[in-house]
Amino acid sequence: MRVSVIQMNAGHDKAANIAQATRLLDGAIEADRPSIVALPEMWTCLGGDRATKFAAAEELPPVGSNEPGGAAYEFLRTVARDRRIHVHGGSLAERAGDRLFNTTVVFSPQGSELARYRKVHLFDIATPDGTGYRESATFGSGDQVVTYEADGVKVGCAICYDVRFPELFLALRRAGAELIFLPAAFTVPTGRDHWEVLIRARAIETQCWLAAPATWGDHTDAGGGKRATYGHSLVCDPWGHVVAKVSDGIGWTTARIDPALTAKVRRDMPVLDHRKLA
Repeated sequence: MRVSVIQMNAGHDKAANIAQATRLLDGAIEADRPSIVALPEMWTCLGGDRATKFAAAEELPPVGSNEPGGAAYEFLRTVARDRRIHVHGGSLAERAGDRLFNTTVVFSPQGSELARYRKVHLFDIATPDGTGYRESATFGSGDQVVTYEADGVKVGCAICYDVRFPELFLALRRAGAELIFLPAAFTVPTGRDHWEVLIRARAIETQCWLAAPATWGDHTDAGGGKRATYGHSLVCDPWGHVVAKVSDGIGWTTARIDPALTAKVRRDMPVLDHRKLA
């Protein structure tokens, strides 16, 4: 399996974000021929005020219904079907009544929805530079561990701040995950110090591949100020080695997921069998 992770400079203009995603997906698919491609967290609308977020959000069709969805949902489905590729849709704002959820949707090469995951852990912190974030003011949290199968590989779902909670990743490993996607919009202060080390730690602990597509660059917050995300999208192997990485700017990177390496790491160091406390 070949995996491509897309790095975007998303803003709060949904149409412009879809156009940017189109260019990057087309480039990655044409150049690298992946079997699965993944977008970052909140790639459809990053920043803006509450009204902007609600306007960009989409009500998702019932799972398994094949009913039409909104513009971003149908864009992801069309890419998957037309390109005959699995699409891990990063995350978008799902509207459910008067609430939003930070939600991943995944499509098969036939254009059917394979999985839907709502972000469990919400980002309510102050970063080292003093900037405050309160995701729970706009979004609800999910409560499900979600996996799906793509080309014979069991794939797990997580989003951004989830990476700080190893119990979710252990649950994904116990559910059979071999590859875990972590779409993100990491802040620059936390990204500089924690992004790569956290991803490598989760890969080592779970003995899974980690694929982390991220947003990069400036966007405008609810008050009109500038905020920045870290980027550095990457793929990490089950031994904790970073095997592919994007630096600054928009772009993508691609890596081959090797099930034989996964099996060897797990056979030679069977940590799941040795766990005592959880």
